[in-house]
Amino acid sequence: MEQPLVSIIVPIYNAEDYIGRCVDSILKQEYQNLEILLIDDGSSDGTAQLLDEYEKKDARIRVIHQENAGVSASRNRGLELAQGTYVQFADSDDWLTPDSTKLLVRPAVEKNCDLVIGDFYRVNGKRLSQKGDIDADHVMDRREFASYMIENPADYYYGVLWNKLFRRSIIEEHQIRMDEEIDWCEDFLFNLEYIRYAEVIFAIQVPVYYYKKRKDSLVSQGASISNTVKMKSSVFDYYNAFYRDVYEEDYAEVKQKVRMFLISTAMDGLVMPTVVPGSAKLGEERLKLAGQSIDGTRGILADMYYFRKLLEYHLGLGAMLKKITLDEALLLLLFENICQFESRKEIAELTGINVQKATRALARLKREKLVNVETDEEGALTIEVLEKANEYLDEINHAAEECRSACLKGFSEKEAEDTGTLMRKLNENVRAKLTQVSYPGNPEADDMAKSEAKMWGKAARRT
Repeated sequence: MEQPLVSIIVPIYNAEDYIGRCVDSILKQEYQNLEILLIDDGSSDGTAQLLDEYEKKDARIRVIHQENAGVSASRNRGLELAQGTYVQFADSDDWLTPDSTKLLVRPAVEKNCDLVIGDFYRVNGKRLSQKGDIDADHVMDRREFASYMIENPADYYYGVLWNKLFRRSIIEEHQIRMDEEIDWCEDFLFNLEYIRYAEVIFAIQVPVYYYKKRKDSLVSQGASISNTVKMKSSVFDYYNAFYRDVYEEDYAEVKQKVRMFLISTAMDGLVMPTVVPGSAKLGEERLKLAGQSIDGTRGILADMYYFRKLLEYHLGLGAMLKKITLDEALLLLLFENICQFESRKEIAELTGINVQKATRALARLKREKLVNVETDEEGALTIEVLEKANEYLDEINHAAEECRSACLKGFSEKEAEDTGTLMRKLNENVRAKLTQVSYPGNPEADDMAKSEAKMWGKAARRT
């Protein structure tokens, strides 16, 4: 097999205790034609000295010392210096399988791929679990790859950099870089931008990386609320634009799934900065939530996922008190804000429940005379919350309020007020994006957009 040069970029900050494992795993790669760029982001422990020692021992290693600028700036510095045909990334507290680069390069060369993605191991103490998502054994174009990604966009598999091999000429031709202004989903945005130009993509179902969940992860120091809003808006806009570009005139086919990605954070009562994204400094990227360390907020990820889990926990407690299920509580919370739906599938997608469970929960709510359901000839539903449901909604809204209070713990009264104001503005902005969409030449899709505008107008008047 041909062995083109591969540049492996590692951003590093205060990693004295574990950087050796990472670098050693790179040096022990079965694939030998490597350029190893170790970017020391202003470490204040013994990391710099360790890296300098490695540089003396192996000519493939180049150490770059810089003032602390953050993980995105460190990766960008590596991209500026890289000379390889392909680019691979690693994080300082993780490590590569011995055959990682070889496995990624082989399909890149043999199938002329622009992007190769592999499975990975998630390491939790002494436990190891393999993670992956795509089981296709053929080359894909960007549209097919995007069809897989849209089903689970928040998965690390798609969001991170370290389980992928990139063609450097594409990165340079289009000047693709990490956005140094944000530190939430910056790697996911990089991947989305790259995929716009990747014509041939291949997935291997073999782990190429050990992703370590470290017990002593640092607690994030947080970013400003205004920066949080900016970061979220950037990700939402870009994600939507990405699927418009990929699907072009067929965008209406996937619009509903794209919309779920946005609406899950646009609904009043469900939008909260449960964890304020960490600062851009390496070593400060990790969050501690619910007693568990989360290694990095990547993709659309932790703040949405964990807020939902927290909300489900509080709703579950309330549901048990009132003898209704969690699924039914979620549906009632939804129906209190939105009453018109295209189908039961839309209800399922909005609540994160599968269609069968959502259908059963809706049937029971109707049977118990908590809601009234009207269905037109095309299967669209209008849901009316009946008076009997008020006692349940009181408990459900109390649970939701407890969830919000937990998220705002430690906030001053002014900070809590400012957060609510900014989140409402974010809701309005996302609604505007969703309801001002038009589809020239596609009357059916345009009518759907207008219906959505009416739906959001009704929801807005109730908030």
